[in-house]
Amino acid sequence: MSEFLISITPIDWLLDPLTHDFMRRALMVSALVGGVCGLLSCYMTLKGWALMGDAVSHAVMPGVVVAYALGLPFSLCAFVFGVGSVALIGFVKQKSRIKEDTVIGLVFTGFFALGLVLVSKIKSNIDLMQILFGSPLGISRSDVNQTLIISFIVISILLIFRKDLMLYCFDAKHARSIGINTGILHYLLLTLLSLSAVVGLQTVGIILVVAMLITPGATAYLLTDRFDRMTILAVISSSFSSILGVYISYWSDIETGGSIVLVQTLIFLIAFLFAPRYGIFKNQTLINND
Repeated sequence: MSEFLISITPIDWLLDPLTHDFMRRALMVSALVGGVCGLLSCYMTLKGWALMGDAVSHAVMPGVVVAYALGLPFSLCAFVFGVGSVALIGFVKQKSRIKEDTVIGLVFTGFFALGLVLVSKIKSNIDLMQILFGSPLGISRSDVNQTLIISFIVISILLIFRKDLMLYCFDAKHARSIGINTGILHYLLLTLLSLSAVVGLQTVGIILVVAMLITPGATAYLLTDRFDRMTILAVISSSFSSILGVYISYWSDIETGGSIVLVQTLIFLIAFLFAPRYGIFKNQTLINND
């Protein structure tokens, strides 16, 4: 196998996977999902919602199991459970003295455990590994259509409410002071988070989808102070990571979701070390000069 890989030319490495229909679908969907998650991750980074993203991504698991068991679109049931988890987090937070981070941990672990129990009890052909780690190489045409529709909805809403959401994430108090309804924006952003978690399930699964919702934004945040540039960089890095991850998975026969997230993490580490203004080496140089 190693001798075969060495003999492959760069052109063959790029073009050979494209001869397969399943690879063309996987590359298209992965790039699209990467772009959607990368765009939303900028808002998540500004808002500091890493834990909320983790909660929603794990809370959709029971919905996926129920969808498979009842023969319903998995995206619909997953979205219902994702939004339900958000509503439950808000309800418990308002009705108790428990802090939000504790409530989030309680809700997402509870929903995730419910999903595991349902998988063990419901008689079906559910592949737990596919739910947990995704399977873009085996995505069906119907799933592609669902992903296209959901991605279009998320991107459209983010573009329409771009300025209001940016201000809300950056300074919610100021947004309220100038008359913006931050309550609506709060739940709108959580709804978009649930939708993005649903589309991310196809590529990296429940366990790793949170990385797609956080890492691209965190990477771009190290590279620029301007939000418009941040979104562009996040989308490019996330889509590129998804495409490269699928290629590496194809040629190396490794888990696709893990491959995508590892590429994203590598890009983050490069930015962390070498970012022009905020990289470790840049800061070290400034210290030495002083």
